Amino acid sequence: MKQHIVIVEDESALAANYRDLLVRQGYQVTLYDNAKDARQGLQAKSPDLAILDIALGDDAEAGFDLCRDLRSQNPTLPIVFLSARDTEVDVISGLRIGADDYLTKDISQPQLLARITALLRRVAALRAPENTEQILKRGDLELNTERLTVRWQGVPIDVTYTEFCMLHALARHPGHIKNRAQLMDAASVVLDDSTITSHIRRIRRKFEEHDKHFENIETAYGLGYRWKAES
Repeated sequence: MKQHIVIVEDESALAANYRDLLVRQGYQVTLYDNAKDARQGLQAKSPDLAILDIALGDDAEAGFDLCRDLRSQNPTLPIVFLSARDTEVDVISGLRIGADDYLTKDISQPQLLARITALLRRVAALRAPENTEQILKRGDLELNTERLTVRWQGVPIDVTYTEFCMLHALARHPGHIKNRAQLMDAASVVLDDSTITSHIRRIRRKFEEHDKHFENIETAYGLGYRWKAES
């Protein structure tokens, strides 16, 4: 059965381009050009992945509201923002309200497909039986590289695919500094320095929500970041 992707985009020509690209890759695609119809359609049948624009029609924040609704209804649905808005505030807002990834519309088609494939693979891994051989442990940290899940002191930490890849790159070799280029390579993305910094900041915040004393991700100023080596 083909995997089903929903695209919520009010620019019809752009939406059709996305649809044609994904259909050529073997996906089933449904288009919506407004949040109201998208809500009704997604309530009737949940897709395998949803791609949302932020501004829909006259509502500059419609995509954010739709994301909140979808996340509350389906905690495991992969949600991707694909927007022309590229400010750090928008990126952080999108990820905070539950999106798994935030992409801008200047992304190349191969990179867009790679990110979609990665998210769908993550969902498939989460549904598979756990393989203990794929678990990386560093003190209170536990990473399952097959299921792409994170635990800290036994508590699940919700991270995006990009955050998981960066976290794994750091924790794999405690004490070793990873520069921004190495973190981008680990996540198979191309990001500017400020976006890398934002990802690290969000990862830290997620751990601090469960452990206010968390300080295992260290900044090597001017060089990059490292996972604190155990003393």
